Amino acid sequence: MSSTPEGKWTAEHGKWTKRKFRFTRNDWMGYLFSAPLIIGVIVFAIYPMFAALFMSFHQTSGLNLSGTWVGLSNYRYALEDSLFWQALTNTFVMGIWSVLLGIALSFVLASLINNLKWHLGRNFFKAVYFLPNVVSGVATSLLFSFLFFPSKEGLINFVIGLFGIDPVGWFTNPEVARYSIVLMSLWGALGYNTIIFLAGLQSVPRDLYEAAEVDGAGTYRKWWYITIPYLRPIFVFMLIMGTIGGMKRFTDVWLIGGTAGNPGGSLMTVVLYIYRNAFLSSQMGLATAVSYLLFVIILILTVFLMLLNRRKDSLD
Repeated sequence: MSSTPEGKWTAEHGKWTKRKFRFTRNDWMGYLFSAPLIIGVIVFAIYPMFAALFMSFHQTSGLNLSGTWVGLSNYRYALEDSLFWQALTNTFVMGIWSVLLGIALSFVLASLINNLKWHLGRNFFKAVYFLPNVVSGVATSLLFSFLFFPSKEGLINFVIGLFGIDPVGWFTNPEVARYSIVLMSLWGALGYNTIIFLAGLQSVPRDLYEAAEVDGAGTYRKWWYITIPYLRPIFVFMLIMGTIGGMKRFTDVWLIGGTAGNPGGSLMTVVLYIYRNAFLSSQMGLATAVSYLLFVIILILTVFLMLLNRRKDSLD
């Protein structure tokens, strides 16, 4: 039987009785032990959020909250700044390619691993593909700075040079740098996505495949009409989390392109733009304003993806 805050149904008496809420000794002990965590969340999460919102309407260096009230000037300045729009464009380009390629490749790899008959082979490939995920972003950026070295001394340029291809400026050519970052991010995140997809593939009921085989469906049709629709919630989860992560890209572009987003600003992202204004230009009010603009953009994208998935569910 269900209960409400106003009352509770008692089956043995067959009537509604008043339910009283009062704290017991165990409740107070629970809150006491949870107090350090609650205080930490308030001090390091909730308070900074409201302080940043308050600061975004001021012109301040961030050393204190008492700055000059400027209203929406910080937001207006950011929206009129060409560098902000360049950073937003770079963020979208790198994020879209990273999400789409990451989801597609990890799903294909998970499907191949799941179809292996050798059990030890599955565990081997799961460990191999997940291994880059335990490497820090800093180490990954340093590794790829050597692999993608722009001259013939770089490993990748040396290999393609064997086929008569001229060296590519992976991180020095503005037209190539963003896609080099995408390749680097794929190497780091592919293993995690593959493990998630593999867990989903192993949860698909075998009865669905057996029924499809009775109807004469082949491997491709079972993969397209059973596997992919059954794993749609995982696809949506990957899409949402990948979008959020892509919009917050900072570490790799900062290590590769510096605070200027070199080459030619092609690696300038929104978070790097925030960092420049906050800690290099001491314009904390502008930086917090851009932070909330980024928050609104991420919120809109997330809600859009969730509504799109809900609409798909209603159509089904």
